[in-house]
Amino acid sequence: MSYGKRKEKRGINEISISFLDVISCGFGAIVLLLLIAKTVDPSAFQAEPNHTTVTIPEMQQKLFKIRGETNVLNISFKSKEKQLFSARRYIANLREELAEAEQRKETIGSERNKLLLAQQNLTEEMKRLLKNQKKNINGIIGGIPIDSEYIVFIVDTSGSMFNFAWPKVRKEMVNILNIYPQVKGIQVMNDMGDYMFSSFSRKWIPDTPARRKAILSRLANWTPFSNSSPVEGIQTAIQQFYASNKKISLYVFGDDFTGSSISKVLKATDKINRKKGPNPLVRIHTIGFPVHFLVEGGNPQTATRFSALMRELSLQNNGTFVGLTGLK
Repeated sequence: MSYGKRKEKRGINEISISFLDVISCGFGAIVLLLLIAKTVDPSAFQAEPNHTTVTIPEMQQKLFKIRGETNVLNISFKSKEKQLFSARRYIANLREELAEAEQRKETIGSERNKLLLAQQNLTEEMKRLLKNQKKNINGIIGGIPIDSEYIVFIVDTSGSMFNFAWPKVRKEMVNILNIYPQVKGIQVMNDMGDYMFSSFSRKWIPDTPARRKAILSRLANWTPFSNSSPVEGIQTAIQQFYASNKKISLYVFGDDFTGSSISKVLKATDKINRKKGPNPLVRIHTIGFPVHFLVEGGNPQTATRFSALMRELSLQNNGTFVGLTGLK
C-alpha cells in the first residue's frame, strides 16, 4: 500500500441536486396557491341557488301564448300590408287622374282659344251677312212659314182623336190662329172632306173675331164620320180652293193612318198639288197627336204610319211636320 498517493475526491451526485430543485419548486407552488386562496372569495365558485321552479305545463302554456301573440301580430301585419298597398294604389290613381286633368286642362285651354277665335270670326261673318241680308217678309214661327193668306184646317174627327185628344186639338187650333193675326179666308173640314159649316161649302169663311170664336165653339162638339185617313180632306181642299192668285196653307190634324198604301197617297197628292207645274200649289203642314202611343189599347203601328206619311207629305209640299209629345 502506498501512502504517497492522494485519494481521489468523490463526485457530486446529480440526483441529489435534481431532488432539491423539485422540492423548491413544489414549495414555491404551495406558497403561490396559499396566496391566491386568500385573495379569492370562495363563495364565487359556488353555484347560485335556483329559487324558481317552472313546470312543463306552465312552459307549454307560455309557448301557446307566445304563438297566439305571434299569429295576432302576423294578421295585423298582413292587414297593414294590404292597407299600405291600397294606399299606394290610390295614390297612383290620383296621380294618373291629376295627369289626365292637367292634360284635359291644356286641351280645354287650346279648344277654348279656338272657340274664341271661331266666335270672333263668326261674329264678323254674321255682321257682314246681316248687313247684306234683305228683310224676310215671309216670316217663320216654330219652323212653320206663315206667308199664307188663306188657311184650311183638316181635322181627323175619329173616335180616338175626339175621346183622347180633343182638348189638345182645340188648343193647337187657337195657337195656329194666333200666329195668323189676320188672313183673307179660313176654312175647316174633317179628314173626309166634310165642312164644319155647310153654309160655307166651297167658300172661304171671312176672318173676323166673331167667326174665329164661332169656329172654336163649333169644334167643341163637332164629330162627323171619319175613316182616320186625311187623303180625302187634302184632295178636296186642293181641288176646291186652289187659285193661282192665292197663297194657301193646309193644316192637317191627325193621330193615325189606316189606309192601304203610303206611296199611293203620296203619288195621288203629288199629282193633284203639282198639276200646274213643278212647284206645289199649296203648302201642307201636319200636327201629329200621340194618342196611340199614350193611351192604353192604342195602335202604335197606325200611328207610326201616320207619322211616316205626313212627314214625307209635308216635306214634298213645302210644309212642316210637327209631332207633339203630349196631350195636355
